[in-house]
Amino acid sequence: MKSESTNDSKSGRKLIILGFVTIGILFLLYSRYQDPELITPDAFDSIQRIAYGFYVILLACFGAITYGLYTFHKAKVQKQGKDLFTIIAITTWNSKSRKIFLATFVCYGIFFSLVSGTLVYQPEVNFAVHYGAEIPSGFVAPCCDGPGYMPKVIIYLTEHVGLQIIPINLVLQVIVSYLVGLNTSIAVSAFTLSKKNRSVSTIGAATGLFIACPTCAGTFLSVFIGTASGIALSVALAQLQTLFIAISIPILLITPFIMAKKLRNADGSCKINPTL
Repeated sequence: MKSESTNDSKSGRKLIILGFVTIGILFLLYSRYQDPELITPDAFDSIQRIAYGFYVILLACFGAITYGLYTFHKAKVQKQGKDLFTIIAITTWNSKSRKIFLATFVCYGIFFSLVSGTLVYQPEVNFAVHYGAEIPSGFVAPCCDGPGYMPKVIIYLTEHVGLQIIPINLVLQVIVSYLVGLNTSIAVSAFTLSKKNRSVSTIGAATGLFIACPTCAGTFLSVFIGTASGIALSVALAQLQTLFIAISIPILLITPFIMAKKLRNADGSCKINPTL
């Protein structure tokens, strides 16, 4: 059983690495088609097909990473090791933690969509009138912008609501939403246990919730400073938003291990019993 769990853990890790490496290569390869001088009428249809293939491969990478994470997570729970990865896996494997993770993942994903401009709401603009868009409709714009920003998917849902899917924002949204959900589910479990066992640090548990909204700081600054000082500061803070997110990812990666140490017994086992 332990040998099988070890194999599953290794295969899960390989799928995760393969997925992220493929996404990186995909972004680099597609950036070669972003020279406007190369986009001739004859080449446009070919690049359009490549853009469709880009999203097919990107979605396949997300699927591989998701299945890899599930396999790795399950293998760690079954093996019952004493490393921090196992503590994290056991803490988030029960039904309550899964529900918290899913709710946080979805809610934060929606919030991120609004902040990043993926979900667009413009009550003062009628897409059908201003852009001549058919409602509902959508298309893939294959060119031209920096690496990670093309191809864009533009979808008009109503006259005032639409989607602007940018690859780098989509990848960030999935990664950050997953990490926020993971941190929140661990933090809630740590809080619950801290009420029963004072040896679990409430401050340590609170760390996960404190950084569970990495885009909030930039958003609130944009609201207060942007409103008071005009568009220039709003644009500057929108750029800082990316910086907040970039800084938050390593923090979100480290925090589960910090909380996992608080959830480990002296013999290395987890203080929370897994519900298989």
